[in-house]
Amino acid sequence: MIIWLASYPKSGNTWVRSFLSSYYYSEKGEFDFSLLKNIEQYPQKKFLKKEIKKPGDVSKYWSSSQQIILNQKKIKIFKTHNSLHSINGFNFTDKKFTLGAVYIIRDPRNIITSLKNHFDLSYDDALEFMLNERKFIHDQREKDYADFHFLSSWSQHYKSWLNDKSFKLIFVKYEDLESKTYETFEKIINFINNLSNSESSVDKSKIKKCLETTSFDKLKKMEKEIGFDEAIYSKKSKKNINFFNLGSSNKWKNVIPESYHNKINELFQKDLDFLKY
Repeated sequence: MIIWLASYPKSGNTWVRSFLSSYYYSEKGEFDFSLLKNIEQYPQKKFLKKEIKKPGDVSKYWSSSQQIILNQKKIKIFKTHNSLHSINGFNFTDKKFTLGAVYIIRDPRNIITSLKNHFDLSYDDALEFMLNERKFIHDQREKDYADFHFLSSWSQHYKSWLNDKSFKLIFVKYEDLESKTYETFEKIINFINNLSNSESSVDKSKIKKCLETTSFDKLKKMEKEIGFDEAIYSKKSKKNINFFNLGSSNKWKNVIPESYHNKINELFQKDLDFLKY
């Protein structure tokens, strides 16, 4: 069955994925990018075995491809940016295929800056990206839509996962990953171990090693030295944009122009209150 590692883009999914891949798939907790193959992105072409010619058509194969994964009779962790909305009557997943999910939420005001850098957007475009309830993403370097992710708006995205009660879910704040790093990652491990009925006790020394080798500075340095194949290619600048950009320096009050502050606070006020940001 599947354990989802889900989030809206630029919310910390890759950090958590890096940590979990080093914890579960390395001997001593030492991370390198090759370990990420153990927590793959879903959907993508290898799971569908179909050429997807139109945006959204991938939804026709969500169920059949997850049935193939289920037939393997193994617990698999998958990264996804998909919301839990249905497309043309097809649900992204359900309790038949899903054991549970880790959902990472981040202050939307800090996501804006990361989206702006990652997709080479203006602030206006990044904000529109987050508000668009029909928004989807896919790898524009590919000729088909096999890795199509339907996002909807930022607000609808997190609500789609939070409000689903068909499987167990742990809701993790990116800000807790920064301020209570060890405790939050230990909480995630305990959740995954309980879902999978693992009798293994938490390896505290391995957690510390994983955190050391997946720190933002280490990941940024690794990308600089050897590259990172999940970086986005910019058609404007004709080069890859660094995936690991500001890290903990991404504080919206210091980065986003003051002229946007009132606007973004008003647009996200209900969500900010609900999430206690």
